[in-house]
Amino acid sequence: MTKNNNPVALDLPIPQLEDLPEDVRKYFDICMEKLGMIPNVLTAYSQNLQQLDGFTRLYNELMLGDSELTKLEREMIAVVVSSENKCFYCLVAHGAAVRVLSGDPALGEHLVMNYRSAKLDKRQRAMLDFASHLTCSPATVADDQVQALRDAGFSDRGIWDLSNVIGFYNMSNRVAIASDMQPNPEYHRQSR
Repeated sequence: MTKNNNPVALDLPIPQLEDLPEDVRKYFDICMEKLGMIPNVLTAYSQNLQQLDGFTRLYNELMLGDSELTKLEREMIAVVVSSENKCFYCLVAHGAAVRVLSGDPALGEHLVMNYRSAKLDKRQRAMLDFASHLTCSPATVADDQVQALRDAGFSDRGIWDLSNVIGFYNMSNRVAIASDMQPNPEYHRQSR
């Protein structure tokens, strides 16, 4: 359980919004404008501004940067990785994003519970199979898994991007789980 309304159960020196540097406050204002909230992951990282900067730069590049992966596909990957890792924060946050982006109120939950039974196209199936495999058994990834992605239409650059998104969410899941990070209540209501 979190303490003192902190987004994490760790006793971290999370600053008040007004005590943050102007550039961080502007970034958080953009979050409020676009999302209606400041995601708790950003609030938690605000106690270490260098880590916050690194996290947001990498997140923005991987999730919003130029790639053959769509925004929805990236969010689907986040959900499947988080499902394998049982990361409550990321399942709630990215499950909500899947609902919003797909317009399908059930897809996010379906991916959380068992993506293998969801109605997916060949490309999505290959992508999520790879996300699951790389998360659960990284030492066993072999040429045939990479070839399956190529056969589903991914370029080698797309496979690189896919691998980076998978790696990012494995890292993020571990930080969120270890700190007992709690999802913003707003996520639970999105696209319901």
